[in-house]
Amino acid sequence: MAALDREGPRFKTLVGPTANPASANTPAWRRADLPALNGHGNARSVARILKALALGGTVDGVRLLSPDTIGVIFDEQSHGTDLVLGIPLRWGIGFALPESESVPYVPQGRACYWGGWGGSLIVMDLDTRTTISYMMNKMAPGIIGSDRSENYVRAIQSCLT
Repeated sequence: MAALDREGPRFKTLVGPTANPASANTPAWRRADLPALNGHGNARSVARILKALALGGTVDGVRLLSPDTIGVIFDEQSHGTDLVLGIPLRWGIGFALPESESVPYVPQGRACYWGGWGGSLIVMDLDTRTTISYMMNKMAPGIIGSDRSENYVRAIQSCLT
């Protein structure tokens, strides 16, 4: 921490109280309004919600999103070293986009993803109309996926090719 620029975003993000993974299972955490931080679900529920992207906006015969709305996700907003995580990332609207240097296991092309604390990962691949959802049941290291989620995504991708 001493080497970080005290006015930089990385320092300002990391100087707060250290997050305790056990907190994520408390009623207070689950009731808190923490945007982009405390969504709760299992792999099936997250995949059910987000498969609409990979399926062109329609799930079970119900149109949830237009193709134009889905297309907006791929309007690149930034591509470079993330100022907090310190790794190259690429962002569209609302989702991360493939970045072969730091997340080589996310398919290239029209794919988007989101990672979660503990190693969870959801990948929507519009080219193959596939949604891959990994939500662990035990907290472990990882924010943009983990070794476990990477192995899972790679295994599924190998079945698709």
